[in-house]
Amino acid sequence: MTRITKLLMTVGLMLTATLAVAHTGEANHTHSGFLSGLLHPMLGIDHLLAMAAIGFWSVRQNRVIKNALPLFVVGGMVLGAAIAWGGVSLVGVETGIAMSVLLAGVLIATMAKLPTVVGGALVALFMITHGYAHGTEMAAGSSLVAYMAGFVVATLAITFVGRGLGTLMLKADNRVTRALGGVVAVVGGVLAAG
Repeated sequence: MTRITKLLMTVGLMLTATLAVAHTGEANHTHSGFLSGLLHPMLGIDHLLAMAAIGFWSVRQNRVIKNALPLFVVGGMVLGAAIAWGGVSLVGVETGIAMSVLLAGVLIATMAKLPTVVGGALVALFMITHGYAHGTEMAAGSSLVAYMAGFVVATLAITFVGRGLGTLMLKADNRVTRALGGVVAVVGGVLAAG
């Protein structure tokens, strides 16, 4: 099986995940603490695609963005969760999450290379919305530190899987990369419209 075939199968499996069940608006998780935090980012296609797409996109960016990406991702996630845990209400979080998927897909499809400050700020902004959703849905009685550790580990894992796929795609025809970005953008558009 070729690397491209494996990549396309992986993307196909990611696209068949249940839409947006990671943040149903209720803290009804059956797990608590670390496991709940670990599973939460993996239970919705919006979270999976946004994080994987950001990792994928980062491969073609300058060295600073590539090296600092984990800090931008984790920093944005933790800040978003802290905003939620602080009782601050953010409007349009679901729209922001959907738009992060759409824009990440556009960045991949256009093979956009952004300056470090712009790219880092955009990634952190994307992750603030995702972190806020994670923060608002922490199950009652969960350990805040354990839950946060779980979603940080999951977020980094998904982002690095995306980076690995992006690295594999450096050797492929750019049209395949552009098409994958287009698919991600379309899913983001569908999520935003829903």
